[in-house]
Amino acid sequence: MSITFSMFTKHWNNHSIPELGDLAKRLGFDGIELPVRPNYPITPENVETNLLTASKQLADQGINITSVAGPTNEGTIAACAEAGIPVIRTSVAITDIGYLASVEKAKQEFDEMVPLLEKHNVAVGIQNHCDQWVCNAMGLRDIVAPHNPKQIGVVWCAAHNALNGEDPDMAIDIIWSHLSQVKFKNAFWDRQVGPEAEDVRWRPFWTTGRQGLASWTWVAEELTKRGYNGVVCLDAEYNDEQSTERLIADDLAFAKTLF
Repeated sequence: MSITFSMFTKHWNNHSIPELGDLAKRLGFDGIELPVRPNYPITPENVETNLLTASKQLADQGINITSVAGPTNEGTIAACAEAGIPVIRTSVAITDIGYLASVEKAKQEFDEMVPLLEKHNVAVGIQNHCDQWVCNAMGLRDIVAPHNPKQIGVVWCAAHNALNGEDPDMAIDIIWSHLSQVKFKNAFWDRQVGPEAEDVRWRPFWTTGRQGLASWTWVAEELTKRGYNGVVCLDAEYNDEQSTERLIADDLAFAKTLF
């Protein structure tokens, strides 16, 4: 079983590309998921000119770009192809037009994207996400099922799965045919008001791999049973932002014991 461990670098937007490579290497990762977003080293405006250079710089440091988190337009798709980056990660937002209409709109957009993805040999990976997004495995399957996973697949997140109350073996079974990559982070629901409140509010509290609702052990056992060979990306998402590097290093060590 060959697992590649990657780190999402959104929390280090003030780092240069070589600094991101040094960080990932020092922490023990094989690769990174690189944001293509405003105020990051690679932006939607410069992705076509700068992504290949960034990929080469990181490769010289022994770090691969396992995926990007960014737009799914033709320029980004072509840039990923040129740089050898296999997956663009995205999610499907539920807007004020409602769930069904939002999903139908997304389906049409993915349908139109397929020829470009096929041409460039790049995949889009749709991630489950709690709150106003397509959040569970059946929702993902509804979108990806008509497509070849080489073009439209799933980046499945254990934490968002657990926040929505799905057992991981059930979720992985549902999306297995289109599983592209796996996300490891963890959280639990944190009550925001006292027990006397009339209007109870909750939000996710982002914590370490051992402490949240998602059982990384259960997830790893299911993936191992199925012979998963691919990327496990740790998102470095913690409420304790001052300790991010220490916590992600501990979580990586924990994750490596599970496979």
